[in-house]
Amino acid sequence: RTRHLALLLLLLMIGGAAGLRICSYNIQKFDKTKAADYKVMHTLTKIVSRCDICVLQDVVDPELKAVKALVTSLNRYASTLPSRTKNLSHPQRFLLWLSLLCRQLDQYEHQYKGKAFVRPPFAVHFSCNKTDIKEFVLVPLHTDPDQAVQEIDWLYDVFEEVSAKWNNTNVMFLGDFHAGCAYVTRDDKKNIRLFTNSNFSWLIGDREDTTVTDQTNCPYDRIVVHGQSFLQAIRPFSGMVFNFGKEFRLKQVLKLSDHYPIEVRLKGSAPLLQATPLLVVGAIIRFVFPAL
Repeated sequence: RTRHLALLLLLLMIGGAAGLRICSYNIQKFDKTKAADYKVMHTLTKIVSRCDICVLQDVVDPELKAVKALVTSLNRYASTLPSRTKNLSHPQRFLLWLSLLCRQLDQYEHQYKGKAFVRPPFAVHFSCNKTDIKEFVLVPLHTDPDQAVQEIDWLYDVFEEVSAKWNNTNVMFLGDFHAGCAYVTRDDKKNIRLFTNSNFSWLIGDREDTTVTDQTNCPYDRIVVHGQSFLQAIRPFSGMVFNFGKEFRLKQVLKLSDHYPIEVRLKGSAPLLQATPLLVVGAIIRFVFPAL
């Protein structure tokens, strides 16, 4: 038992140093039929298990059977936060919270106020002691392609709403924004406040391709953060597209989705590691692994 506690302490220190990986993935009509495919679920489990917090989009699963099957497949602690979307004719969004390093403080669905999001964004307020930034807000959004420009622009109003609600301007927007190709052009950016306001940083650039097929080369999926404090708390160049087909040497990537996941890493504060002398850390390692 003592050895197990020492190992847990070591893992917590290492985990704090590694930081926090936040991901978003449009799974393309994820339902119980797709969840019944063993190969699909095996690969999806590998993808999601890399993340501490994962936003799943295009989940068509009213009875939650597919989501529950995924949580079971992960075989680890996981909390799910479904969106409270009132428009049930459109795919839902789920946030899988997999990390013991953070805790949820609150959640909130954006009120309409004349802005007719097809899938209204919901916000989640997190506290995380093992990262440089201690509290932050995540706002997933899966835009409707026919009004992508308007919905991305409306995110500015969502920012004002949630930052005032929780007195926290450390806000991250993420998801399938359809923010490229014919849906959002260079001229359209002039009408999107998240582009024109320099306080917002786009961590997945316009030259990225978040789509799977060779017929498209579009940066649909994005991660956007507000403010310098949040930007400085992010590991440099960690905003990226995760090409799991290349990473896992898979050929049938389209069986999962026509999108790739995107991710970003928050810097780990590693307070235990900073406060603990290296001799003590070494002693823990030798106690856990006496053969070394």
